[in-house]
Amino acid sequence: MAPALAPDLALDLALGLAPSTPGPWRVFASPAPWPLHDSAGTRAHEAAALAATAPHALMARAGLAVARLALALAPQARSVTVLAGPGNNGGDGLIAAGHLQRQGLRVRVLHLADRARLPADAADALQQALAAGVTIVTELTNDLHGADLLIDALLGLGSTRAPQGALAQAIAAANASGRPLLAVDLPSGLDVQTGCRLGTAAIRADWTLSLLTLKPGLFTAEGRDAAGEVWFDDLQAGAAPAPTAWLGAHGAPPAPGFAPRRHAQHKGSFGDVVVVGGAAGMQGAAWLAARAALTAGAGRVYLSPLSPAIPLPTLPELMQRPEAWADEPARLRRSTVVCGCGGGDAVAAVLPPLLRHAGRLLLDADALNAIARDASLMELLAARGRRGDGTVLTPHPLEAARLQGTTAAAVQADRLGSAQALARRSGAVVLLKGSGTVIADAARAPWINASGNAALAAPGSGDVLAGWLGGLWAQQAEAAEVAWWAARAACWLHGHAADRHLARSPAACLPLRAGDLIDAMAQAAQLTR
Repeated sequence: MAPALAPDLALDLALGLAPSTPGPWRVFASPAPWPLHDSAGTRAHEAAALAATAPHALMARAGLAVARLALALAPQARSVTVLAGPGNNGGDGLIAAGHLQRQGLRVRVLHLADRARLPADAADALQQALAAGVTIVTELTNDLHGADLLIDALLGLGSTRAPQGALAQAIAAANASGRPLLAVDLPSGLDVQTGCRLGTAAIRADWTLSLLTLKPGLFTAEGRDAAGEVWFDDLQAGAAPAPTAWLGAHGAPPAPGFAPRRHAQHKGSFGDVVVVGGAAGMQGAAWLAARAALTAGAGRVYLSPLSPAIPLPTLPELMQRPEAWADEPARLRRSTVVCGCGGGDAVAAVLPPLLRHAGRLLLDADALNAIARDASLMELLAARGRRGDGTVLTPHPLEAARLQGTTAAAVQADRLGSAQALARRSGAVVLLKGSGTVIADAARAPWINASGNAALAAPGSGDVLAGWLGGLWAQQAEAAEVAWWAARAACWLHGHAADRHLARSPAACLPLRAGDLIDAMAQAAQLTR
């Protein structure tokens, strides 16, 4: 069910509608998570809605929603060009064109379709646009630059192949025009599920209005860059089927949030974190992770360096625990271990006792690479899942590919599916980093994190995330949901700190240095308490 955000009053006033008219909603203004639906789920929902409404009624709602949003987003526009394709996505654009024409705008439709083969709804929409006086042309010319607003209604949900011919040319011309662009349902040329381009041509929109359901591809891989600001209208179609994924709230941490500390608590109340890493030449990674765990609120944080002869930079509050992997099993069982940050090749030798005995184990970076190279370590990892031991994996796409015997390109081509497959194989919670970080485990629909930006593309950022996640995880009582919550909460705060950084200097978007990121996360966390 859509969060009850009030629609912009300008949308209603522009078309003379009652202010209570539902939708559209700006997705990243929502204080709650959003359900996401893949192509199959959306089509099932669409079929049910069509069966429950009069002929052409659902497309009428869709076209009206597009027109309302166009008027609100570009209130100064006097001329609009709609790029309409051969299916019902094109029909939505044609209905919107008629509404905008009747509002006094100069509207032109580039209709790239065989009129004799239009679906019934789209054929009816074409007749309505003609009756409204909309200019319809069928060949691309060079006048897209003259429009105040472009509306992309070329390809919708059913598109599974790379755009070709005139469709590809129209996409390229729209992208080259430099004009503000609103995409209908999803940017043409973008895969609805994966967020990857279907070919070389895909619309780069300023805004996207997703209709009926929100699609996962809008929020991961290339989707965020292609979609721009995402809006949603459920078209009053009733309850949708169970979601295939969730989009986390952009502006609020996942429940249960960051709880205030009770007066009688002490450092022993907040758990122990052991950071195992820092091989020769990479000791800074372990230090960053340990500092992040300490700042996140862990009660005691220990560094266990893999190259003890090389001094690690330290904080007075950090403690050293040499060769923590050789501790008695009961001590490891009581600890949250973050392993792999700057681990190098040396980490492989210390993994067996950690995989067997650590109570909570987060594996990052070189720990993941070592497991990918050694089938016996992979079996120890899977055995943790069978025992119910808490494990979190935090791979980037290449590390995830190595764990699954594939390529980074294949992982990126289906980020949701790859994260879910790795979660099932390992029995762990998987946090697949990247644009639209995916958090998955075998027991539930995956979660796409909504916060963050390219300011996080800096050395050490992943080490900070791993350490902070370990610090959060250590503080929570044992429960089935703890690892899942800690992964989502740490990932959200990590991105939220970068969003606050970008808001202070939107033009520059300079990278956020890892050491500064820890302080930025601490400041952001204080604001959420």
